[in-house]
Amino acid sequence: MRVSFLITSIFFTCLSLYVSAQKFSVLDSVKVRSARQSFGIVRLNDVDGAGIYAGKKSEVIVLKDITVNTATNNARQIYSKIAGLNILESDGGAGLQLSIGGRGLDPNRTSNFNTRQNGYDISADALGYPESYYTPPAEAVERIEIVRGASSLQYGTQFGGILNFRMNSGADSEKAQIVSRLTGGSWGFLNSSTSIGGTASKVNYYAFYQHKQGDGWRPDSHFNDNTAYLSATLKATKKLTITAQYTFMAYLEKQPGGLSDEMFNSNPDTATKTRNWFKVNWNLGAVLIDYTINKNLKFNSRFFGLLADRSALGIINTVNDPYPDGSPRQYRTDSYINFGNESRLIYTYNIKNNPSVLLTGVRYYNGYTDRQIGTGNYGSGGAKSDFAFSPVTKYDSLTYSKYKFPSHNIALFAENIFRINSKLSIIPGIRYENIYTKADGFYDSVSASQSHDSVYSYTLVNEHKLSNRSFVIGGIGLSYTQNNATQFYANISQNYRGINFNDISIVNSNYLVDPNLKDEKGYSADLGIRGHISDILNYDISVFTIHYNDRIGVIPDSSKGNKLYTTNISQSRNLGFESFVEVDIWKLIKGNQAKMKLSIFSNLSFTDARYVHSQNSAVNNKQVELVPPVIFKTGITLQKGKFSATYQYSYTAKQFSDATDAVASGGNGLYGIVPSYYVMDITADYKFNKVFMLSGSINNLTSNSYFTRRADSYPGPGIIPADPRSFYLTLQVKL
Repeated sequence: MRVSFLITSIFFTCLSLYVSAQKFSVLDSVKVRSARQSFGIVRLNDVDGAGIYAGKKSEVIVLKDITVNTATNNARQIYSKIAGLNILESDGGAGLQLSIGGRGLDPNRTSNFNTRQNGYDISADALGYPESYYTPPAEAVERIEIVRGASSLQYGTQFGGILNFRMNSGADSEKAQIVSRLTGGSWGFLNSSTSIGGTASKVNYYAFYQHKQGDGWRPDSHFNDNTAYLSATLKATKKLTITAQYTFMAYLEKQPGGLSDEMFNSNPDTATKTRNWFKVNWNLGAVLIDYTINKNLKFNSRFFGLLADRSALGIINTVNDPYPDGSPRQYRTDSYINFGNESRLIYTYNIKNNPSVLLTGVRYYNGYTDRQIGTGNYGSGGAKSDFAFSPVTKYDSLTYSKYKFPSHNIALFAENIFRINSKLSIIPGIRYENIYTKADGFYDSVSASQSHDSVYSYTLVNEHKLSNRSFVIGGIGLSYTQNNATQFYANISQNYRGINFNDISIVNSNYLVDPNLKDEKGYSADLGIRGHISDILNYDISVFTIHYNDRIGVIPDSSKGNKLYTTNISQSRNLGFESFVEVDIWKLIKGNQAKMKLSIFSNLSFTDARYVHSQNSAVNNKQVELVPPVIFKTGITLQKGKFSATYQYSYTAKQFSDATDAVASGGNGLYGIVPSYYVMDITADYKFNKVFMLSGSINNLTSNSYFTRRADSYPGPGIIPADPRSFYLTLQVKL
C-alpha cells in the first residue's frame, strides 16, 4: 500500500512541476481575504497582520471554500489538506475537543501546538497545562492558520507550531446579516446556531450562539454544549482601531469509558463506565488595539484573560480491575485564572531600495491553576452529575489532593526580513524567555487491600516545588520567490517546552511520573518548495526534522502492575516528508471556458521518529509513540452552479502508544498498537438561492471499526472506539 501512496505523490509532484514550467499568466499573490474562491487552502503573506511568516511553512484553511461538516467540527474533514496531522477521535461525534498533533507530536487536546483565537491564548494554561478544552465552533470560524515549529521565535516555547482560529466578523456592506443553521443527525445529534453581524457607523459587530447535543453511538454517552461569541470593533480614527471580544462555552458530557483489545474486537459499542461525567466552563475575554503610527510603523497590542474550570467525576480503574457497583467515584476539578498581554511593533524600511521589515515584541503572562482531587459526593446515589466533594475526603482507596500552580512568563522577541533583492530574503530571529512555575500542595498516599474495602496505610505528603529559568533561543529562515508558481523556503529554529502540571504532580492509579523530570529542548527545521498558478494548481512539498533532548515519553512499568510511567526517555529525532498537491483538472483542460470545478488533491506524509542514544535498551531505536509512519489523504471536489460535493479518503498507518513499542497491554487497553485504519466521507451542499442552503454528509461511509486512541484516564481508560457510519443534514437560512 505504501508503494501506491508513493506513486500517487510522485505523480502529483511531477504534474505540479510540469504545470509550473508552462507559460501561464501568473495572477497576483494569494490573499487570505479573496473575492474569488480558492482551493480552501492558501498561505500567509510574508507579513500578515502583526506577524512575520516569510521562510516558514504556513497553511491557512479558508472555511467558506471547502465542503465539510462544520456542525460537528469534523477535524478529519476540516484539516484534510494539512499534511502530517495525526487526529484523535474520542468524543462520539460531538466535536467538543480538538486533538491534533503534527510531525510526530502528541495529539492529545492539541497540547503540542500553541493554540490561539484571533491571536491570543485559549488553552487552560499556556505554560503549565497547554491543553485546549475549548475548540472554536467551525460555524463561527473564518479561517484557521497553522505555522510550524519555526513560529517558536514569535509565539513562544513549543515544538508543534501555532494554531490560530480567526473568527468571523460582521459584513462590511450591511447593517445586519443573520445566518441561522439547523443540523440533525445520527444518535440524536442536534445542532442549532445563529449569528448576526454587520457594520453600523464606525462599529463592526458579530454575535454567534450555538447549542449542540447528542447521545453518541455507545451506551451511557451523552453531550450538551452551549457556545457564544461576541466581537465589536470600533474604528476610532483613521489610525486607531479597538476591538473587544468575549467567548463563553459550557458543556456536560457523559463518558462510557474505555475498552480492552478483546472487548473492542468483539463488541466495540460496549460501555464500561455508567457513572462517568465530564464538565467544562470557559470564559475568555480580549481587547485588541491596532494603531498605525505612520506609514512605516504599526503597533498591535492584545490584552487577554481566561476564567474557566473543568471537572471530571467517575471511576478510572482499568477494565481488568473491576470496581464494585455503587462504590464512591473520584472527583477532580481544576479552576484557571489567567491573564496577559502581547504587544508588537512592525517597522518597514528600505535597504538599497529593497523593503525590509523588523518585528519586535514583548509578552507578559500570569497563570494560576487550582487543582483538587478526592472522593465525589455519594449522597445522591453516586450516579448523577453532581460535581461536589464528599464530606468525608479520606474514604476507601481514593486519595485527596489539593494543589496551587502559579506561573509567570516574560518574553522579548525580534525577527527581521532582510530582502537581499526582489527574490531573496533572509529572516533571522531571537527570543528571550523567563519562565517561573510553582507547585504548592499536598496529596494523600493511601495503600488499600486488594478488596478495596479497607485502608491499612495513610500518609499525608506535602510538596513545594519551584522552577525559575531564563534562556535565549534563536533561528534563521530563507525565502526565494521565483514567481507565484515557485517559492523555496527553509528555516531552522530552536525550541523549548517546559514540563506541565500533570508532570509535576499527578494522582492517577494508572499512571506514575518521574519526580526528576526535566524540560524538553531541541530544534526543528524545514526545507520546501511551494506555489500556485491561478486557481488551477496549488502545491507544497517539503522535508523536515525535529530533534529533542530529554524527550518526555511513556513506558509501561512491569514492576508496578503494568502502570504507565512518564520520564525523560532519551534524545529523539523525527525525520519526515510532506506533500500537498491539488489540481483543478477541468480548468486545466478547458482553461477560462470551464463552467465547473473538478479538483483532486493528494496529501501524503512519511515520518520516521525514533529514540536515539538511549541507555535503556527497551527504547533505544524504537519508534516514538503516537507517530504513524504514513498518513495519506486524497479527495475529489465537484462544484457546478449551486451544487458542491466532496469525497475524501483518509488512511493512517499503524502506530504505537508507548515508547517500548509494546504490541499488547495485558488486558487493560492502556497501551499497545493502534492499528492502521482508513475512513471515507462524503459531504454535499446545494444553494437554492441567496437565502436557503441544504447540506448533507455521510461520515465513515463504509462503517469501518477502528480506534485512534488508548486513554490512560478520561474518557477511558483503555481503547476509545471511533464512530461508525453516521448521517447529518443541515438547513441554512441567510437573511
